Amino acid sequence: MKKIKSIIFTFVLIFNSNLALSAEKIDLLKVDWSFNGLFGTFDRGSLQRGYQVYTEVCASCHSMKHLSYRNLAQEGGPEFSLEEAKAIAASFIVVDGPDEYGEMFERPGKLSDKFVNPYLNDNEAKSANGGAYPPDMSVLVKARGGGANYLYSVLNGYEEPPANIELDDGVYYNKYMYGNKIKMANPLDDGIVEYNDGTEATIDQMSKDVVTFLTWSAEPHLETRHRIGFKVIVYLIILSILVYFSMKRIWSRIEPKV
Repeated sequence: MKKIKSIIFTFVLIFNSNLALSAEKIDLLKVDWSFNGLFGTFDRGSLQRGYQVYTEVCASCHSMKHLSYRNLAQEGGPEFSLEEAKAIAASFIVVDGPDEYGEMFERPGKLSDKFVNPYLNDNEAKSANGGAYPPDMSVLVKARGGGANYLYSVLNGYEEPPANIELDDGVYYNKYMYGNKIKMANPLDDGIVEYNDGTEATIDQMSKDVVTFLTWSAEPHLETRHRIGFKVIVYLIILSILVYFSMKRIWSRIEPKV
C-alpha cells in the first residue's frame, strides 16, 4: 500500500512540475526565414554577413570545429570566391607540425584547415569564461530546441531581471534562455560590426545574419535536400497517377459477376 502511495505521489509531483514549466514557457520570437519550407534557400548576402558577425563577435569564444575554410566557397554556402576564401584562410595563424626537428610551428591558414579554435583546450575555454564552457557553434542550431528561432530569440532576449530575481556576478538575465540565466554577456550592439556590403548593422540584422550562417553550418546540404525532396514528391505523384490508370485499365477487363 505504501509503495502504491509513493508511486502516486511521484506521479503527481512530476505532473505538477510539468504544469509549472509549461506555465513559465515563453513563446519564441518568430522569423520568416528564407531557408524554411520545401523551396527554402539561403540568402547569400546574409550568409556572408553572418560569417562576418561570427568572425568579429563570436569567434573569440566559440569554435566551429566542423567547418573548414574551403566550405566558405562551396556551392550552397556563403559562396565566397575561391580567392576570397583563400585570403580569409590566410588571415588566420595555424599551429602545425611537428616539423623535421619535432617542433610545432606557425603558418598562415589554408583552405583545407579547420576553423581556428580560440582556445587550446576545454579547460582553457572554461577558465577564460568563468567556468562556463562556450559551446561549439558548428551544429548549435540542431542542438537547441526551437532551432534558428531559439538562437535568434536569445540574442534579442537580454533585459534587466525582474525585481524578484537575483543574479550572481557574471550572470545575465535573458527571458528566452532556459532558466533565464546566461553567463554570456550581450554580444551584440548596434553598429558593433561594419558590414562590407554597407548593410546597417542593427542588433536585429546581425542576429538574423549570424543565425542564418549557423543554420547553414548545421545543415550545409539543406538546399540540395530540398531539391531532392521536391523531385521525389513529383516522382511519387506521377507514379501514383500511372499506377491508378494502370489498375483502372486492368480491372476494366474483368467483367463483374452477376
